[in-house]
Amino acid sequence: MRIAVDAMGGDLAPTEIVKGAVLAARQIPDCEPVLVGDKARIDSELAAIGDVPKGVTVVHASQVVDMHDHAVDVRKKPDSSIARAVGLAKAGEAAAVVSAGHTGAAVAASMLNFGRLQGVQRPGIGVPMPTVKGSFTLIDVGANIAAKPLHLLQYGLMASIYAQKIRGVERPRVGLLNIGAEDEKGNALLKETHSLLSASGLNFHGNVEGNEIFQGVCDVVVCEGLAGNLVLKSCEGLAEALLTIVRSEAKSRLNALGARDPAAAGALGGTFKEILGGIQSRTDYAEFGGAPLLGVDGICIISHGRSDARAIQNAIRVAGEFASRHINEEIVRAVAALQQPA
Repeated sequence: MRIAVDAMGGDLAPTEIVKGAVLAARQIPDCEPVLVGDKARIDSELAAIGDVPKGVTVVHASQVVDMHDHAVDVRKKPDSSIARAVGLAKAGEAAAVVSAGHTGAAVAASMLNFGRLQGVQRPGIGVPMPTVKGSFTLIDVGANIAAKPLHLLQYGLMASIYAQKIRGVERPRVGLLNIGAEDEKGNALLKETHSLLSASGLNFHGNVEGNEIFQGVCDVVVCEGLAGNLVLKSCEGLAEALLTIVRSEAKSRLNALGARDPAAAGALGGTFKEILGGIQSRTDYAEFGGAPLLGVDGICIISHGRSDARAIQNAIRVAGEFASRHINEEIVRAVAALQQPA
């Protein structure tokens, strides 16, 4: 399966993007990454890796949508790596697109080229987030910051299908992010959305507060894009800060113990290292790969801007799973059958 990869998108591009694509080609059966971007730079990275699988190909793109550009600048840069990657998928030359670059540009390019799925009002980005029991999908995290109740209703539906097909959740529990659990809580948008979700036939859990969503009470949490992006970025910052604090505190205590009992400090240090490694693995965005842009008539997986090779490899894997499990077809059928307001 050919997956178009925006080789110039991301903080670590093109080095880590190219490495990730090569890893995917080596480890994922029938995976053929198409690296899109500055051919000279990509070829240089491939040469440094050596022994590149035959399935890895390169398509030249002379432009890049930088992080300081506006999302709509993708129109002014038709030969940018993200525009060319999405164009390949639109033309049927790739099954999906993966990008760790400008999120707004990826959304804009997808909307311009793919358009929306039949019946879908607005696309939404569904990000996998860790919980104490596993994970949930938070949707939307920035594709649409002017959401209407119908948009949020469809987010719940699309993310439920994604949870079923990708994560294997038989009947996903859907929660609505709100300032209280009571049905009457929230502004007009949330109150109307609550009513729509309640009547939708989805497995609606009800309103959920921010302190509940990481306890595993829901498999899908619905919100408008501004709130979702704030939750996402705040959680990333908090996770990094807590890990830094724990490491610092552990190092201080181990140093003190080492002065008294070096053997005990060494044994305890090894245990701490294993525990912290496990925590980091469970909260690391690289493990999840990327976030699907749900609702467009194509497949676009948006990865974290700091994605390394492992994250890109996982994003390519997710893109392939999305395509092979025909999720968009399922969404179209479900949207048509969904109980919606006239």
